[in-house]
Order: sequence, then C-alpha cells, then structure tokens
Amino acid sequence: MDGCQSGVPTYEGDLHVVAAAHHIVKALGATKNLSDDLRKILIDLDSHLSMITSNIDSKGGRGLVDVEERLDQAERKIMRWETDPMMIWDSGPKEASDYLEAVDETGKLVDGLRGLSVHENRKQKEILHRAMNILQMAMSRLEEELIHILVRHGQQFEPKHMYSRSIRKDIVYDESFVSVEDEPIKETSSRNYSNDESGECIVDLVHADVIPDIKSIAKVMFTSNYGPEFCEAFISVQKEALEQYFSFLGTENLSIEDVLKMEWTCLSSKMNKWTWSMKIIVRVYLASEKQLCDQVLGGLGSVSSYCFLEISKATILCLLNFGEAVAMGPHRPEKLLRLLDMYETLACLLRDIDTLFSEEAGSFIQLQFHELLERLGESAIAAFEAFRVAISSNGSLYPFAGGGVHPLNKYVMNYIRMFPEYCNTLNLLLKNQHPGVADQVTEPDYGLDASLLTSCPMAYHLRSITSCLESNLHKKSQLYKDEALQHIFLMNNIHYLVQKVKGSELRLFFGDEWIRKHNAMFQQHAMNYERATWSSVVSFLRDDNPGSSSMSKSTFKERCKGFSVAFEEVYKTQTSWSIPDPELREDLRISTSLKVVLAYRTFLGRNLAYTDDKCVKHTVEHVENSLLDLFEGSSRSLRNSRRW
Repeated sequence: MDGCQSGVPTYEGDLHVVAAAHHIVKALGATKNLSDDLRKILIDLDSHLSMITSNIDSKGGRGLVDVEERLDQAERKIMRWETDPMMIWDSGPKEASDYLEAVDETGKLVDGLRGLSVHENRKQKEILHRAMNILQMAMSRLEEELIHILVRHGQQFEPKHMYSRSIRKDIVYDESFVSVEDEPIKETSSRNYSNDESGECIVDLVHADVIPDIKSIAKVMFTSNYGPEFCEAFISVQKEALEQYFSFLGTENLSIEDVLKMEWTCLSSKMNKWTWSMKIIVRVYLASEKQLCDQVLGGLGSVSSYCFLEISKATILCLLNFGEAVAMGPHRPEKLLRLLDMYETLACLLRDIDTLFSEEAGSFIQLQFHELLERLGESAIAAFEAFRVAISSNGSLYPFAGGGVHPLNKYVMNYIRMFPEYCNTLNLLLKNQHPGVADQVTEPDYGLDASLLTSCPMAYHLRSITSCLESNLHKKSQLYKDEALQHIFLMNNIHYLVQKVKGSELRLFFGDEWIRKHNAMFQQHAMNYERATWSSVVSFLRDDNPGSSSMSKSTFKERCKGFSVAFEEVYKTQTSWSIPDPELREDLRISTSLKVVLAYRTFLGRNLAYTDDKCVKHTVEHVENSLLDLFEGSSRSLRNSRRW
C-alpha cells in the first residue's frame, strides 16, 4: 500500500533499492588498498544482493529460472571431474580456472539462497539443498587437489650446513681415565659452525610456481565457509613433511625416561645432534614454513599464525622435551661442553622464536624456550662445579707408572683448552659463582688486551681449576718412594700444564706471569731431580785430596766399583721412567750429561795410570751414550763396555 501511495509499485521500488545498493557495493569494491577481510565482505554482500534481485524477480513473475540455470551450469563443470581420474591442476590452468569459477558461482548461489526466507517456498528450498550438496562435493575435491599440490610440489632441501663438519671428540671422565688420549695442542675450533648456520636461510618448501594455485583454493574454500577444512588439510600435509625432515636429520622423539637412562656416549651424540638440528629446524625450516603460511593465508587474519603453530608445535616440543631431560639428568663433568653448546644454541635462537611465535597462541612456546635456557644454564654451572670437585677428589692408591704425564692432567687440560670458545657464555654464567670474581668484565671481546681477559670471571675459574689440579698432582707425587721420581713426575706434569696453556688461547686467560711462574716450577723440579739422583753417583768421583795428582790404586778401584754399581742401578731404574716430551727429555739428558760425563772424564783423566785396570767397566763414551737411554719408559740393564 505504501508503495502505491508513493506512486511507485512495490516491485519496482524494491528493484531500485537493490540496484542502488549494488551500485554502492561496486563503487566500494573499486577502492584501492582495501583489506582482504573487507573485500571478502563486499563480495559476499554483492552475492547476497544478486540473490535478492532473483527473489524479487520471482515475485514479479520471472521465477527461479535464472538461479536454476546458473546452478545447472556450475554443476556440470563440477560433476565432470567426479568421474575423471586426472587431477584438475595437473590438467592445465584453464581447467583449474573453470573449476574454481564453477565452485565460486555455486558458493554465491548458496549464500544468496541462505539469505532468503525459504520456509514458504518449496522450490527455493530444493535449489538451496541441491547447491549445498554440490558445494560440499566441490570442497572435498578441492581438499584432495590441495593435498596433491602440496605433496607433489613439496621441495626436498639439504642445507649445506646440515651436517656438522667437525664433531668434537669427547673426553670422558672415569676413575681410571683409560679413555683419555692426548690431542694436538694447536688446533682450530672443534665446533666449526658455518656462517650460514648463524643466520636465517629461508627456502621454498613448496615450489613457488604453485603458490598462486594454493592461494586460489584457499580463497574459494574460505569464501564458501570451508576455511577449517582447508586448514586441516594444509596442516596435515605440512606437519607430516616437517616430521619427515625431522627424522631425516636423525633426531628422535625420545621420552624423558629414555634420555635419563642413556649411556653417555649415546647421549653425547644426541646432544651434539640436537644443537645443530635445533638451529636448522628453527632458522631454516620453521622460518620457511612461516613464509609459506603467510604467502597462502596472510590475508586471513590470525589463520596463518594458527596453521603455523599447529604445524610446528609437535616438533618444537619434542626438541624442548629432550633439552628438559638433559637438564634434569645428573651433572657429570663431561656434560659441561655439550650443555654449553645447547645453552648457546637456545640463546641465539630466542629472537627467532619470539618472532615466529609472536601471536598470543604461541606464547607458551616462547615461555618454554626461556625456561629451558635458564635450566640449561643452571645445569652447566652445576656440571662446571662437578668438574672442579672431580679434579680435587680424584684419588690414587698406586703411583702412576714411569712418572709420566698423569691421565687426570691430560683430561683436565684437554678439556679446558676448549673453554675459550665459550668465553662470553662462561663469563655470564660464572659471574656470580664466586665472591672473588669482580664485575670488571662480563663479556670480554677477544680484541681487548690480555690484562682484561686475565681478570674476567672465566679466567679466575680456569686458574682455580688448575690450582686444584696442581694440588692433586702434588698428592699423587707422594705415592712414589723414590724422591727423584717424585721430581720427574712433577716436572713432567707442570711442563705439560705450561705447554697446554702456551700453545692455545688459554694463554690469554692465564697470563704471562702465570707461565713464567710455572716455567720456574718445572725447571726447579728438574734441578731437584739431578741433585736427588746424581749427587750420590758423582760423589764416588770426587777427589778427597785435590792437591795430589792421583789417588791410590785401591781407592781408585773402590771408587770405580762404587760409581759403576750406582750408575748401572740408575740406568736400570731410570730407563723405565718416562719423559714423554722429546724436547724436555733431551734437555734433561744434556744437563745430566754435562755433570756426570764431565766428572767421570775428569776422574779418569787424573788417574790414567789405573785406567787399563779391569775395575774400569765403562768408558766415558759408553757412559755418555748410556745417558741417552734414560726416560724412554722401558727398563734396561747396562752391559760392560770394555773388551778384554
């Protein structure tokens, strides 16, 4: 009635209103810089207005013929592929485009029909149900197509830094130290991480050419309110691909119980693998996965972050659980360097993790990363203290054979020579672990002068450790009954300490004064050895009457016999003693020869009248050559050098 009063029939008035609304929607849609969400709303509104027009037409006598014809055309295009074994996107871009147009048309018809009252119109209700069934069928097909595209065009990659090029050989602590072997003093860093590993390296997990196809499927499915189904298919494929890559890296999903029961050799390998697997997973794979999610779903609000979290969280939690298990385990000395590797890995990845999981839904991942970093730091400090305690408490019931370099010494020095690689981390962790450590330098730079390095927290603790080691070595020296062998043992071991410090970056932290002091120490033990061994031997060659030209024959014979017996005993005993360092061994032989050979030559020279007597068992040359057999670690007996 109102329409008649206005002079415009109701049917025509409704058409004018809808047409005006169409015009406004089209104008808004042409606006640039619209957000994807707003553009989707305008598209849906346009579709709904089309259906209103159709409905008005039906009331005006035109019926639902146009709607049904549009649905028939879309259905033919969709149903054609239900019997075709080929995948649509493998058949060419035109086929894919035609199919998406048909699906999009069906979706618009469904949205429009849903916006109308169909309770009183049986025909409209039938068309709506039919359109919904067609749309459901198309959505199932699009899921299959999506999975096929992701799987077929997923790209396998093998970062050049995937394999650790140099894996440190473990030095295992045990009471016997039978596993300890010496290593070269000078060598390059054993960690040897490549530059690529320290920075993000994004790759295409899916071939770039098919990204538009995946986005077009996503757009149609989300427009048709099948977004959850798209996400489920997308997540399942990408999650499985990540799990396969995780397995390809050789990283296992281990329970806490499995880790706690693991033998050290196996656990060490797992910890080493964890450090570079974590970097690759976070900085390469997850960074690349985040890019893919943003490329495909970036215009759909939080959907991209949701999918990324669902794809990645199982793998990330698996890595975190391993770290938790390691931190919970016993604080054994040999775990220290591996713990430091894990700590540094997490520390350098925190910014990456905070960026990848910046949304609120992923905040629990951030929290667990930060908590694990703290626990690994605490475990590293505990392992460091266990290392110090192991050095101090290591006891021996029997002296180390030959007086050579004790395995405890090798263990400690080969271990701590790797500490400079972790200087910044150890300074941070050890800063407050001893009241004597000043706050002068928290994170020293290797470009700073040595005086700053020698005063940093790590330097203090390094010197504290070697002080514990020296104290233990002095205790071990008391196990030798022979005083001379005590000095050989201490000379060998202090010399070894000095060489390890001088020949590595440890020198920067110990300082030249420490080196000078310990050089003097082992040299003093060498002098003490000579006095303890050769003073009594050379005493047989001493002339009680230096003013006379020679001693009596009986005295000469007695002195010769005494010297020969003493020298042969020293020879037999000290050939079994060991001085492993060739230069140190040669220096001590020369020093000994200068004293003994000179005294023997002088003794015989003053008593030439008796030198043809059988009492002179050894020539000067034989004594001199025999001294070259000392300290080889194999006992020998000295034979008579005179031929009769």
